[in-house]
Amino acid sequence: MKTKLSRRSALRQITGGAAALAAASSLSHRLRAADEAIGSKLKGRINHSVCKWCYGKIPLEEFCQAAKAMGLQSVELLEVKDFTTLRKYGLLCAMVSGVPGGITSGLNRIENHDKIVKFFEETTPIVADHGYPNIICFSGNRAGLGDEQGLENCAVGLKRIVPIAEKHKVTVCMELLNSKRNHKDYQCDFTKWGVELCQRVGSERFKLLYDIFHMQIMEGDVCDTIKENHQYLAHYHTGGVPGRNEIDETQELNYPRIMQTILDTGFKGFVAQEFIPKRPDAIASLKQGVGICDV
Repeated sequence: MKTKLSRRSALRQITGGAAALAAASSLSHRLRAADEAIGSKLKGRINHSVCKWCYGKIPLEEFCQAAKAMGLQSVELLEVKDFTTLRKYGLLCAMVSGVPGGITSGLNRIENHDKIVKFFEETTPIVADHGYPNIICFSGNRAGLGDEQGLENCAVGLKRIVPIAEKHKVTVCMELLNSKRNHKDYQCDFTKWGVELCQRVGSERFKLLYDIFHMQIMEGDVCDTIKENHQYLAHYHTGGVPGRNEIDETQELNYPRIMQTILDTGFKGFVAQEFIPKRPDAIASLKQGVGICDV
């Protein structure tokens, strides 16, 4: 028996089909939409990277595919176990992670040195074999430790590490983080402190990871700080202030101006997107961020 299709059920079928098509939208469709918004070809003046942890819900395999498709050269803050996947997509890890103790228990405590040095002894040759440039490290939290003693302790530990880094031509980078909002009590929270540490260590294989998001919160004056201290800065991270969201007109930093300042110093390293996408399409947000920084 034939049944008459009502207008309501027809609309329901049409809208249901449209929803199914939207749900099945492929990665290439999302990338095309982002391309239309900001353009698809990168200029090649900035070496672009991205921090994977900001996209935790996207499997690494899929994320590497997306990164490669949009022209990124690196997916970072990954560990040795992830290198096989990166190699499959022809990507680097511009900043390797995995140091024992993480952010809070770092080089400012002598009792942490042995396990951190061991990590660098084991990991640095592998990183060098893959052709990756940097490994991250941290000062650790103060926990009552004065800044001068923290500097001294970090320098002692780093002087055990830099011969390894020099031998394998890999740079050890201590990240500058804000202690005002996100990492309470972290010791390497001002550029001046980090630069002093670089000077005490005295090796081209120890430098700073200048996180623009964190240093805007702590001290501002981003462009002049970069110009005055660029010889100590090996790597940069982005992030929207406030909130570490998209780096567009919703926040207070002028990233094209900052990127041009970085280029003007002669910088040849990597700039990594490290914002947490607020919008539903995280890949489109990433593509937008890369485009904003591609001066």
